[in-house]
Amino acid sequence: MAPLVSQRPRNTGEILQHLAKLEQVINPPPSRRQVLSKILSTRFKGSSIGLSNTRLTRVLTKRKLLKAAGFGSVGLVLATVIDQLSDSPSHTLTPNHLTLNFTQEVEKDKPLSPSNQEQKAKVTNVSLQNFEFDVVKVNPQGQITNRNRHQAKFFKENLGNGVMLQMVSIPGGTFTMGSPASKHLVTVKPLYMGKFSVTQAQWKVVASLPKVSRELDSDPSHFKGDNLPVEQICWYDALEFCARVSQKTGRTYRLPSEVEWEYACRAGSTTKFHFGQTITTNLANYDGHQTDTDGSQPKGIFREKTTTVGSFQIANAFGLYDMHGNVWEWCADHWHENHQGAPSDGSAWLSNNEDRDRLLRGGSWLNSSGYCHSDYRNFNSPDVTYISFGFRVVCDLI
Repeated sequence: MAPLVSQRPRNTGEILQHLAKLEQVINPPPSRRQVLSKILSTRFKGSSIGLSNTRLTRVLTKRKLLKAAGFGSVGLVLATVIDQLSDSPSHTLTPNHLTLNFTQEVEKDKPLSPSNQEQKAKVTNVSLQNFEFDVVKVNPQGQITNRNRHQAKFFKENLGNGVMLQMVSIPGGTFTMGSPASKHLVTVKPLYMGKFSVTQAQWKVVASLPKVSRELDSDPSHFKGDNLPVEQICWYDALEFCARVSQKTGRTYRLPSEVEWEYACRAGSTTKFHFGQTITTNLANYDGHQTDTDGSQPKGIFREKTTTVGSFQIANAFGLYDMHGNVWEWCADHWHENHQGAPSDGSAWLSNNEDRDRLLRGGSWLNSSGYCHSDYRNFNSPDVTYISFGFRVVCDLI
């Protein structure tokens, strides 16, 4: 039976007193509260929380626990949030997760205290540097006809052991997304994106950081090399990587939305590839023995493996490398057949079906050039790993 309104806690102090009575359930960790809630909520505006029959029992059990603390009908909402957090493979709900989600609900509307304001200033305090890079344009035969030196800003995130993650400033803007049959205007906010796909050296360091929700294999890749992109990574592994970096740095790291990925890949271009209508194996790593279905691309070599990130020494106009080929890159979105009903603000498009496939973009060393188009969409199950599946991260600065 739900408690009467008069019996429910009236302020934060009473709520915390109730929680203190649940000694076997409540054991709050000071560092995970804001990190996980922020990662799960950031920019996923296309989603709605839904309950399947298989998950309802878990939610109701959590609801009883919340009602014991005096929340009444609010328990179902909070239990649903907790269930969303725990609804991934190898994830076990713990008392810490209950404290994390509940505290976020209690404190989210509180005004910033001086200490919180200091923390906010600290989070946004990164040292931006300039870097230069080459941008090229090619003719229909794939020959470079124009080469320009560009400049962009980036910052380095120290992951530990001297291993850095380079994050490039991507300006916001509006662009036309999709293939000719599904073109639509989308607006993207400014963000920072990894200059390269996540490397094996970066992965190893982050895999040694404290676990957030699942274990990580420190050396999952088929091809070995510190500066090769990490591969054989599933979508859930990529989320865990982002969660650990967020926890370590106090910044919000996450997977890009599909919109953000295509916007960043195109970098103002409207052609099949950011350097023109043609691609060659001198510009990117893909299977050059195959060609587009329309036969428009010249044949080249097939390296049969990944290549060192940035090895072609050609970036797009934003300063991002290897956006075409090498490894597929996971996006945050759930798979949808087309863009009808997709968010127009650049956020990830989720659904209430947690078993739904997730988006992959960019093509890989294993695929023909047609899979490397800026607008080509691929998908797979979120728990699948493969020798051509990697990822790239983005960072939101408050």
